[in-house]
Amino acid sequence: MHNSDNLQVLLQDPNLSADLKHIAQKVLNKQRITFDEGVLLYEQGELGYLGTLANYIREERHGDKTYFNRNFHIEPTNLCVYDCKFCSYSRLLKQKSEGWEYTMDEMFNMVAKYDGEPVTEVHIVGGVLPQYDVPFYQELFARIRAHRPELHIKALTPVEYHYIFKKAKIDYATGMRLMQEAGLDSIPGGGAEIFDPEIRDQISKDKCTADQWLAIHEEWHKLGGRSNATMLYGHIEEYKHRVDHMERLRQLQDKTGGFQTFIPLKFRNKDNQMSHVPEVSVIEDLRNYAVARIYLDNFDHIKAYWAMISRTTAQLSLNFGVDDIDGTLDDTTKIYSMAGAEEQHPGMSTKQVVELIKHVGRQPIERDTLYNVITDYTNFEFGDEPKPQYYKLPVIN
Repeated sequence: MHNSDNLQVLLQDPNLSADLKHIAQKVLNKQRITFDEGVLLYEQGELGYLGTLANYIREERHGDKTYFNRNFHIEPTNLCVYDCKFCSYSRLLKQKSEGWEYTMDEMFNMVAKYDGEPVTEVHIVGGVLPQYDVPFYQELFARIRAHRPELHIKALTPVEYHYIFKKAKIDYATGMRLMQEAGLDSIPGGGAEIFDPEIRDQISKDKCTADQWLAIHEEWHKLGGRSNATMLYGHIEEYKHRVDHMERLRQLQDKTGGFQTFIPLKFRNKDNQMSHVPEVSVIEDLRNYAVARIYLDNFDHIKAYWAMISRTTAQLSLNFGVDDIDGTLDDTTKIYSMAGAEEQHPGMSTKQVVELIKHVGRQPIERDTLYNVITDYTNFEFGDEPKPQYYKLPVIN
């Protein structure tokens, strides 16, 4: 059945409400949906309906292509001056015995350990501490750039940038230019949480505001840089807060075009100050991916982190608007596993990622950070893959 046929069947469904039919028609005509229609999708859109719309958009844009990349993470510290209620990862300074703080040399050595490995990106993000300031990151980026010029440096969220620029008494425009000159290539999407001030205040007081988060991305986009965006969902927010969050992203994207990928992040309730808040179901995860794909008409990609939501849910998400499953193929990230993510030791070989994608009839494409195709694995035959030797980070129980 052709992709648009499913949508036509939906439009002929006599049981579908006029409002939902109107939204489906807008999707077919490539018209933008409104804020109220976004809320309506969450409130009334059933899974099959949302999946049909989101998959239509996904296949119009990307066909069966499903992207992943080979990256590794460096998490400079899990100590942090901020106290976000949903965070299971960082330890406040008073819990220092459970923490790590890497030196410049230790971080550089982690990069050097991948010499000769076919990775294309280093992803650097962690807690916020005073010693990791502007000169520190300038030197770190410059050293990585000099050591391995083709390795893409994707580093730090606006939470970290806001803190270090404020400390250095420089504005965002100056700060981002200094980072770019030092070797920064792009910005990950973290720290966005939920933009609504009342909700943000309850879950992550003190850290940068929504406007500050957006302003830092805007300055980066003005320099020609690309970045990602996230949204933490499934905690104390309401549907209108999710739509408001995406609306603000959509407006900035209209202005700059600098965002590449939107990544919904599921709230996990293990070992944090919000353990009393129940987690949402897999059905809700899939509905949320679908609404994001429908609402964010000016974002090219919707990403699901397989390590966070499980391999099976990641496979399902590929029919609900998702076209990228990240691809942290090693075991260097602890942010999710410490929050009770599905994968406690997120390691997958390239072959495993490729098979995961092929098993649901999609086309596996290894990309670089900017979505240039490195290898199309559709008809690729794997020999015996050497098992990667990875650097293990300390695990906190």
